[in-house]
Amino acid sequence: MKPIHLITLIAFLASITSIVCGLILDVEYAPKLVGFGVAGLFLIVFPLFSYYRWKGKDVKDYMLTKENLDKMRENQKNNKT
Repeated sequence: MKPIHLITLIAFLASITSIVCGLILDVEYAPKLVGFGVAGLFLIVFPLFSYYRWKGKDVKDYMLTKENLDKMRENQKNNKT
């Protein structure tokens, strides 16, 4: 397993654990646990996951340019016939 996978997995599990503990435990800092869990998901886990998934890919392949729209229309015409 690559280090980025391991870091992302550990951060994900820590965030989910924090959220679950905040919802289940009856302590005065329970809302902070939920907040830190949600913040961890959006500020740490999501960017790491996005970086790993987009690394090495060309962004132009996913943009709606005139060329890509023409390719999509051509594919739709070919699939209908």
